[in-house]
Amino acid sequence: MKKGIHPESYRKVVFKDLSTDKVFITHSCAPSKETFTWEDGTEYPLIKMEISSDSHPFFTGKMQFVDTAGRIDKFNKRFAKTKFAKKEEAAEETKEDTPSE
Repeated sequence: MKKGIHPESYRKVVFKDLSTDKVFITHSCAPSKETFTWEDGTEYPLIKMEISSDSHPFFTGKMQFVDTAGRIDKFNKRFAKTKFAKKEEAAEETKEDTPSE
């Protein structure tokens, strides 16, 4: 390893997999504003992750369901409140009112 290019501030950090709620401790220098109290009562910095080896299909051997439909519905609900959605709705209504041959 080259000297002087690696951080010196490694400390114990708790990582939490948000999909499985599994937590584990390892050394890291990643910044964190949140903390987590471990089983022994010691408080460590907390880093939240969407995917870890506990939830990744490569390591688990099975696919896990990801709620994409909920995300799409949430987007559509927010988009419906914008001025662009109102223009598109008006355009669709005029297309429906026009008789087709």
